[in-house]
Amino acid sequence: MFLFAFVFEDSPPLINNRIKIDEALIERIGQDDKEAFRELYALTERTLYGYILSIVKNPEDTLDILHDTYIKIRASAHLYKPMGKPLAWIFTIARNLSMTRISRASRTSGELPMGMENSLTFSYVTDPEDKLVLESALSILEEDERMIIILHAVSGLRFSEIAQNLSKPVSTVMSRYHRGLKKLRKHLKAKGGTYYEFN
Repeated sequence: MFLFAFVFEDSPPLINNRIKIDEALIERIGQDDKEAFRELYALTERTLYGYILSIVKNPEDTLDILHDTYIKIRASAHLYKPMGKPLAWIFTIARNLSMTRISRASRTSGELPMGMENSLTFSYVTDPEDKLVLESALSILEEDERMIIILHAVSGLRFSEIAQNLSKPVSTVMSRYHRGLKKLRKHLKAKGGTYYEFN
């Protein structure tokens, strides 16, 4: 029920530990250091899952793209150039793979991939109310709003970290976050009436 409370009570993020990726970790992966790869996976898996899910809106595709992203990281780490933003580099890989998947699906079927509303298989969300919030977020919010809310609420990234990794001003991140939360509250209240009223 964390996400549900988060939307209505402005609860703090679920994860309090911050992602700190030392660029040397990427360099070590480029030298085929398996322990460095395991460490990177442990540091980033949850955040990357949320980021990809906010783009493709489908949990099965998200898991496939997550897997492909780590394969690509491992294959490309030797090409990484230190820029002070290793998570942004990882996000770029994940976004490119996500957009390729969406493009391929729309070319073959003429439609975007199946939405979250048709599947309740979430890797990290087990509470039915949280599933409702996540489904709503993925169906009614714009991509930037989804991304920012999921990265903040589920992954625990600060607004400044989100801004840095998405290459957006902090003020833009915060305004899209608050606009998205407002939309979610309105949608959930309309869907459930007084049941969703929290004071």
